[in-house]
Amino acid sequence: MTVSANPVLQIRDRRLLPVVQGGMGVGISGHQLAGAVARLGAVGTLASVDLRRLYPDIMQRLRRCRDPASHGAANVEALDREITTARTIAGPGGYIAVNVMRALSNYADLVVQACRSGANAIVSGAGLPLELPDLTSPYPEVALIPILSEERGVRVLLKKWSRRGRTPDAIVLEHPRYAGGHLGATRIADVADTRFDFAHVVAAIQADDTAAAVPLILAGGINSRAKVQQAFALGASAVQIGTPFAVTVECDAHPNFKRVLAQATPADIVTFMSPAGLPARAVLTPWLKRYLQKEPRLRAAASPDPAGRSCPSQVQCLSSCGFKDGNPAAGQFCIETQLAAAQRGSIEKGLFFRGSEALPFGDQIRSVADLLAHLLGEPAGAAP
Repeated sequence: MTVSANPVLQIRDRRLLPVVQGGMGVGISGHQLAGAVARLGAVGTLASVDLRRLYPDIMQRLRRCRDPASHGAANVEALDREITTARTIAGPGGYIAVNVMRALSNYADLVVQACRSGANAIVSGAGLPLELPDLTSPYPEVALIPILSEERGVRVLLKKWSRRGRTPDAIVLEHPRYAGGHLGATRIADVADTRFDFAHVVAAIQADDTAAAVPLILAGGINSRAKVQQAFALGASAVQIGTPFAVTVECDAHPNFKRVLAQATPADIVTFMSPAGLPARAVLTPWLKRYLQKEPRLRAAASPDPAGRSCPSQVQCLSSCGFKDGNPAAGQFCIETQLAAAQRGSIEKGLFFRGSEALPFGDQIRSVADLLAHLLGEPAGAAP
């Protein structure tokens, strides 16, 4: 029997490979990817954003529907389907997490449904998930894993959660300088601030008696065995990885989506303001290039004056949307529409979130097993 040189990620009584697959929304990390990762002993993660698009029968039912509540309910229904199917792929021992962004308008509904449907853990970022212990109190068996980026946020969350008798089962520390999608900084100018550096944040957390026992999962820019080992050397129990999983064979994304991410060079990746009011990172596709050229004009013209402006996607996916609400400090486009175009594989119209770093296998599309073996230096699939 070979003894692993890697640490084990212990979440309550579960011993897992020290890799968490990141949640990538609008049908990118769905049941196929999450199930495959979980089947091999790591943490497979479903992203809860707009899963209705994975189901033609649901989309057909909504074809003429203009009621945002009905679209929201459809996403909750799709989440239940996704968890059930991912569990079938993963097997009874697979560990399935659901990523629910705090910035979503139906955040509470998705969290509760994930618990009802049998998720092992809720992973939550894009805002401080301070009410997560209350929402999940009827489901004490579900692990809670917040995503944060700096020491201050960790301290605030620990203090608030302690009043509810909860401590995080793990904490994901995501570095805005490297991650894809929505980033844990409030301004683009802050993305590279040293306060987010892993060594600084980990040391500060480990010096705190309350936080020291919480497993830390480092995320952002981790694309090689060497970087995984560096994370472990800092004291991390695991790493979270997004973009490298998005270009695996098992990923639910359209082949064009995988191709765009795999072929992007560093010069093709840009940081911009999302309608959520947070910096975001994506590939500079034709649509994004056109948008950024006209963004100054759009933001200058933005005004909350047209009260009750309708949501173009009929989903109202964000609780606060710079485009819909007329907030000039945030992005001025419908993010759900553009992410859905990417999910369909539209290179001309899509918004393709991506991390900043090179991919482990260049432009190759490889399997989940290959990726885990590459990152951990040993075959995947054996129980820790």
